[in-house]
Amino acid sequence: MKNNIAFFNAILLTLFCALSINGQEKNEIIKPNVIIFHVDDLGWQDTEINNLDEPTPWETPNIVALAKDGINFTNGYSPAPTCAPSRCALLTGQHPTKTGVTHVAGGKLPTASGRSIYLHPFFPEGLSPEHFTIAEALKMNGYKTGHVGKWHAGSLKAQASTNQGFDFAHESRGAHQGPKHPNNRLTNFATHNKNDAYRLSEEKYPPFTKDAPNGISYPYDDVTENALKFIKDSKEEPFFLYLAHWLVHAPIHTKNRELLQYYCDKLGIPFPEKNIPITTGGQTNPFYGSMVTTLDWSLGRVVDLLKTTDDPRNPGKKLYETTYIFFSSDNGAVEKANGDIVTDNFPLDEGKKYAQEGGIRVPLLISGPNIPKGKTFDGLVNQLDFFPTILDLTNSKIPNQYSSDLDGLNIENVLHHNATVIKNTKGEVREDLWWHFPHNKDNQMQSAIRRGDYKLYKNHVKGNYELYRLYKDGERADLEEKYDIAKSAPEVVKDLSTRLEAYLKAYDAKLPYKEPSKFKSDKNVAAIPVITSNTFNAASRKATVQLEQGKSKVIESYALVKISDPIKRTNKGKKKKVRSTYLKVPVNISNNGLEYNYAVPEEAVEYGLILIDENRFMVKSQFQKVK
Repeated sequence: MKNNIAFFNAILLTLFCALSINGQEKNEIIKPNVIIFHVDDLGWQDTEINNLDEPTPWETPNIVALAKDGINFTNGYSPAPTCAPSRCALLTGQHPTKTGVTHVAGGKLPTASGRSIYLHPFFPEGLSPEHFTIAEALKMNGYKTGHVGKWHAGSLKAQASTNQGFDFAHESRGAHQGPKHPNNRLTNFATHNKNDAYRLSEEKYPPFTKDAPNGISYPYDDVTENALKFIKDSKEEPFFLYLAHWLVHAPIHTKNRELLQYYCDKLGIPFPEKNIPITTGGQTNPFYGSMVTTLDWSLGRVVDLLKTTDDPRNPGKKLYETTYIFFSSDNGAVEKANGDIVTDNFPLDEGKKYAQEGGIRVPLLISGPNIPKGKTFDGLVNQLDFFPTILDLTNSKIPNQYSSDLDGLNIENVLHHNATVIKNTKGEVREDLWWHFPHNKDNQMQSAIRRGDYKLYKNHVKGNYELYRLYKDGERADLEEKYDIAKSAPEVVKDLSTRLEAYLKAYDAKLPYKEPSKFKSDKNVAAIPVITSNTFNAASRKATVQLEQGKSKVIESYALVKISDPIKRTNKGKKKKVRSTYLKVPVNISNNGLEYNYAVPEEAVEYGLILIDENRFMVKSQFQKVK
């Protein structure tokens, strides 16, 4: 990784790689197309493909059809239990601890969440130009690249999708846009009025009802339409589309009155006349059901276009026959939002923002040329695997400095050769997956590892381990994670904790830290490092911090500098909202460990130092504005 000071410098990659065609089955197609259909907050139990126990009431015929045309990965996982880290990991093929993005809304000074007495570690807001994305990889191999929908991988101009390898970007919310009256989701239903921005379609689609035997209309969705436009405009070339839906994220609402009525009827509840929260348990929220089926409708529109459009580069074939589709969700479903009970991940435990199964286990389908139809694969698969797999499927070559830094594994053998195990480049069989989430409430600050039938958690606040046996010899056991067997299975705990600790150390995973003011009775508080001076030399732009002698040892240190986009003004002269973020800057440390200095880049508007001592206390210098 390059120094973060280079974050705002334009990086021009002038690397050209020859495309090698090797005659395997997958290469019967000349440069296959690739679509990643990435959903927001769709739970493992929210579609009809992974139904356990009680079937979901939400109808997803297009997702089911895609599963019948490809492979359903029943143990498919997202890289993290929240949005931004999963997206950054998918795009770069790097574990969240490597991108540094471990939660949403980063680029801020470390704080404690809620009533926690622990500070979460600093993490960047999103990707920076030195990160190498799957879009950049495919672009250098002759692909036209497009992003439609949610980005959430950085809000500054330097972090924009078009600066991360995408030729085309359209990032509106489409029909997901919330109601004009935020507190009333019953006032924004779409109509057939030609002036309605969400005008209902003349075409009819499922579900079929007694009153609408030919199907119902759907509101105009800018996300779906721009995805279709990109495909139509790009079909003369091999294309890569990252379609990242805003659905089914909160706010929980729908513009489709007819679909809402359908789910009210199906659930046996009256159509809502007042905008009050849905508080019945399980999967009983008709607004959410409408969102899930709308998402499914969007997938169907994309697939229908592919099935009815000739591929000009592969005569005699439709685009559907020459396109790989990766379908998944950024994390598990959120079970409660804004007073609503949204859905239920049961039998999986917890949901979004948790490292438990409900937070990271997600629907995951892959279809495309020569992939067997209607199969399931029960081995461990992670969205980190998308990057190296897509490189193989498209015969794309990238510089070794990037390929050697990928954390996922190539699963092409599973897709094309019925492999029952996944191996790394050394031929070693994948044995585990791991996660790191040092954020939110104390009980959510966890790292986890899944190996075979077992799942182990490290609780960073308590410092203990929990162990659950999800399966027994491959058969469902404690999928609900009810029974902590750590005490009765010490050998398993030792094995998995050793593996997990090795990952955390190798990836330099950042941990929660103690807030000094919240630990006044701690015996180590008196030894917390004390800053005696904090100076800045404007000529050299060097900041220097001195510490008092005789205090506890500092084991980690870094500076944070605040960078902003250039200020722009409206036609009336008013300042537009300026995006800003904090970035890490390395520091130089004196031999005696008492002096710290660092360069403050020209673009910085604020700066300060962060110190972590041997007792996990975080000390912040006073943050100063650059004058």
